[in-house]
Amino acid sequence: MAVLDDLSGFEFEDLIEDVFRNLGYENVRQAEKTADEGRDVIMEEVVDGTRRAVVVECKHTAAVGRPVVQKLHSAISTFDFDGPKRGMVVTTGRFTSPATEYADRLQQNDDPYPIELLDGKDLREIADEIGLDLYNGRIEILCDETLRPYDPAADVDAPVSEAFRDIENIEAADLPDPHSTATFRPVVTVTADTNAVFETSVGVIHRINDRTQFLVHAERGNPQVVDEDVAALVTENFHTRIDLDSEQFGEVFDDVEERRFGQTQTEYKEWAVDRLQQHHTTTVTYTGDNNVTYNKTCEPNHSDISVQSIEPVYLPEVRHTTNLGDYTYPYEYFAAGPSRITTEDGIHRCVHCETNAVDETYTYCPNCGAIACQSHVQTERLEQEPVCTGCAVTERFALKTKYFYDEENLEAFREEYAAMPHHEKAMENKLLAGGGVVATLLFIIGLLVVGGLI
Repeated sequence: MAVLDDLSGFEFEDLIEDVFRNLGYENVRQAEKTADEGRDVIMEEVVDGTRRAVVVECKHTAAVGRPVVQKLHSAISTFDFDGPKRGMVVTTGRFTSPATEYADRLQQNDDPYPIELLDGKDLREIADEIGLDLYNGRIEILCDETLRPYDPAADVDAPVSEAFRDIENIEAADLPDPHSTATFRPVVTVTADTNAVFETSVGVIHRINDRTQFLVHAERGNPQVVDEDVAALVTENFHTRIDLDSEQFGEVFDDVEERRFGQTQTEYKEWAVDRLQQHHTTTVTYTGDNNVTYNKTCEPNHSDISVQSIEPVYLPEVRHTTNLGDYTYPYEYFAAGPSRITTEDGIHRCVHCETNAVDETYTYCPNCGAIACQSHVQTERLEQEPVCTGCAVTERFALKTKYFYDEENLEAFREEYAAMPHHEKAMENKLLAGGGVVATLLFIIGLLVVGGLI
């Protein structure tokens, strides 16, 4: 059968490494590409509380005979591991009868180094379990879990109400229901070990022994490492993930979208190895035996980097949009139950100058629906309520600009102002009125002159 025909032997080993990692084995890693002494993949498993090493031989051939199984048995016996050990031979083809009989006999005789055989049929069954595309050697992302898109103990739009509490001149109870959408974005958590030693004639000049974990946006396009605060949100809430039930969430949100994973697990593993190789590459300065100073670039090999796990999950991105008068206010965040990381706050932002300082006071204008900073908010003269400079009608009275909701309010104040005694008109300009008796008298005289009374 034409299974994995396009893969080389080394590529097949890469694939099997990914397969066993997805099956739950631990510390899955490859042996050196050369002189492997019958060991291609090495991993560990815990059975009844006991940790056991598993040594795997990969054969990308049509048939595997008894000599391959015997060679692996010898390799297991010499493998350095403090604990029980067993072996496994994996092939895309089949096993000959002598090979099967030899492995069965090891099991029956309770041999300390038993060997399990997995043929092409077994691989097909595993493929169905982990999403392996046998014809291109890629492992697809299979994930049906997500972080919680909202706090089950509160309304879905509770974060919006909370954000509006800081806005002057509007009560949360007076807010219209926002339009709420949930987009489930795929991410993967990658955990990898890098172990490398660099030596010259003077000895070890550099050593890498590092475990790295990072979160990656996993949509279409190039993978991108997630910001630290968002990564912490996922890591801290990973144990609380739930089933991604689009129908259920559709009853809570106005719109629900589930994005697809853009690449396979295999591709994310390859990307992670390349990234870590670049990250750990460094230039070391050392002194040779001849007292001459040398510079050496230390770059770990791909075989020095072992991806321990690739764990997928959906990260909900929730977006609320609230319509107030002429304006729409977005509020967007990544969610994990009651925890969230805000990515866009259009509520604490002046619509006129885009000011978004956290220590700024923002005020709601009931006339047009604007939320504005203090430099763009005035007191409406007739109603004595806030009005923003963007919608206010203005006119100068007593040498000072007054702000009004509309022409009707302006006209009403004109009539009121015309009926005011002169001293009340002077009081319309508080700076002038507070400037002293002389300034006030001069202003009143000016009014009398304009009025033709003197």
